[in-house]
Amino acid sequence: MNLKTIHTLLLAFISIITVAQGKAASDTVVCKVPLNRQIFHDEVDAAQKSAAGSAEVQSAVDNLQCEIERDTLISGQDKVRYLRGIQGLLGLYVSDKRTFRSADAVLKESIAIYSSSVRADARKRTIETFINAGSYEAGSLVTRGARIALEKNSGFKKSSDHLVLKYCSLYPDQTFQTLKANPDVPFADSLIKAVARTYPSQLYTYAQANNKLGYRIRNIVTDPFIKTVVQMSRSKSGQMYFPFLDNVVKGKTTLAELDAAEKDSVKYFRLLVNTRIDYVQRARDKDTAIAYAELETKLIQKASDVFVTTINGLHERPDAVRFKILQSLTPQELYYLAVSTDGLIYTSSYTNGVYPLMMKKINNRGDSLLQLVKYDHYRKFISQAAAYNTLRNFLGSYPDGAAADELMKRFVTRLEESSGLEDGVDVADSYASIAESLPERAKEMLKNVQANLERTEASGDRRGVAIYTILDKLFRSADSTSNIDLTKELNIPPVYKVPFSALTNDKGEVIVQVFFFGDEDGKTDFRIFQSMFPKTNWSIDRSNKQWMIIRSVKEKPVVIYANVPFDEETGEDDRAQSALRDYLQEKNLLPTVTINRGHSYHANTTIAYMAPTSRLVFMGSCGGFNLINAILKKSGDAHIVASKQIGKRDINKPFIQLLTEKLRLGQDIDWIPFWKEFRKNANVDGFDDYIPPHKNLGVIFIKAYNRSMETASSNRS
Repeated sequence: MNLKTIHTLLLAFISIITVAQGKAASDTVVCKVPLNRQIFHDEVDAAQKSAAGSAEVQSAVDNLQCEIERDTLISGQDKVRYLRGIQGLLGLYVSDKRTFRSADAVLKESIAIYSSSVRADARKRTIETFINAGSYEAGSLVTRGARIALEKNSGFKKSSDHLVLKYCSLYPDQTFQTLKANPDVPFADSLIKAVARTYPSQLYTYAQANNKLGYRIRNIVTDPFIKTVVQMSRSKSGQMYFPFLDNVVKGKTTLAELDAAEKDSVKYFRLLVNTRIDYVQRARDKDTAIAYAELETKLIQKASDVFVTTINGLHERPDAVRFKILQSLTPQELYYLAVSTDGLIYTSSYTNGVYPLMMKKINNRGDSLLQLVKYDHYRKFISQAAAYNTLRNFLGSYPDGAAADELMKRFVTRLEESSGLEDGVDVADSYASIAESLPERAKEMLKNVQANLERTEASGDRRGVAIYTILDKLFRSADSTSNIDLTKELNIPPVYKVPFSALTNDKGEVIVQVFFFGDEDGKTDFRIFQSMFPKTNWSIDRSNKQWMIIRSVKEKPVVIYANVPFDEETGEDDRAQSALRDYLQEKNLLPTVTINRGHSYHANTTIAYMAPTSRLVFMGSCGGFNLINAILKKSGDAHIVASKQIGKRDINKPFIQLLTEKLRLGQDIDWIPFWKEFRKNANVDGFDDYIPPHKNLGVIFIKAYNRSMETASSNRS
């Protein structure tokens, strides 16, 4: 046998291969592959391995490879193109598979669609029918992953356009973003018209853009709504007009009238409030106004920026000066000032200014006030009144006591019908304050919660059962004799106390970290802080230049680390805090108590440096209450003490003294009795602005609800 014959036989042997593996030996597909295409099959096999689909899918890929090789109507060049299409499809599947609800099913469907498309394309027929008949996920995998193989097909463009339409139907909120990438689809104008009223703010934003989609939107002149939004988007005052979009389109308000109101802050706020009340009534009549949410956002902004920030900032001025800006407002406008700025408005701004003026202007008739505002945000108002200790006065303004009772019953009823959790949060937040100031009302609240729990259990309303189960246990746990273990019952830490054991490390130590800053107040606070620890119970180590260490010498081991406040303009503060953080991490000293002794503008630095292990956080700065969410992102189970108004040295000092002494004695921090003792020690003006953790039940409610839903979901799956 000569060399030429041997070489021919060898090539023939090499060209006979097994194209991947099937589910079993009987499913193995064997076909001849020329040596010059072997590399493309190898690449498909590698992609197939990465995709790791089911045996059925793997077999389908094997069969498709061989079908391509066996099809005599497909040229060698086209066979390479189709093989590369399989590889691209599988590669895209690997990168996208986490986004699919049922990944293997999508892969199986996409292989089937691609197989049919290859056969059609090889015979010069359109692939449109196969792409359009499938799911969006499978069709998208084929057109994007196997684009190199199919893009010259006569039906490819129409199929791709159809997938755009299918995607927008599945995810209408993504329509404008999708059209930005595909502005030339033939149905673009129809899609814009279809979603414009549902997503008016997106329409407004994209109408401003100098791109193809912006041009398309601006060229739609037959739709009055879109035409109005385009007109607003091209005006400098567009953002001021936008909340009134629905009334402008309906001809109830003109842009000229809005222009006139915009120049006067009170008139503009009045227009916002009146429009909001109108929109609330319409929503109850199943006629939700366009830009409903955007109007509320603007109302909150104006209430805060124009009015509440002003009266908060004048807290040291006489009331006649401080509250002058409020005098021309109506009762309903004052109501919206209050409920729109919860968490921002100072206690004194509310109790000395907004609330008494509102009640005076409504002739001390709370029932009339809620009727005027169509009961909008009434749960927020009741929760706020409870927090500021005006709820007794408000309910007492009802001439009919039974009507006040009915209001409080309604307050806790049908919370499951709310779209979000805001109403449940308001009810949860109110309870601790009501239990302290109106204990009989609190008992009725608990009874009504339990009645609603029975109602939702009887109807099988899973969301309602979750909401009322959490509220029932939260409220009952306020009574220490109930022995409600929230950690066990709701999978959340205790609400009304921080057990001493939760604050200790493996050595039984409590590690406390205190942040000081180098302004004049910070240096003064640091000097006072050092004098707060008598030598009989504490020792102070000042050997490190950047921080000091205070240790208990009796009872339980408590170690307090506090950075030295240097001149903040030199950056030494930051270096000292950073060095202390590194030291604590290096020594595996994990603070469970964090104390901020800086101003409000220092608070974010404290949060950035505080340990995620913190279980008790004291923010002794102005407005620390507004930082609760930021703190919880750092330490999700932290108990937080913060001020809604001005942080005061005469309040901060006794808190730290009481806290550190209880830690030294190894006592649990039981918030209700702790707060009573704290009040005795710091009974000065501004004390009521400090909010204890057990009055932040809304945060706990959200955590417990989310965990309840997660547990229910995992149980179903």
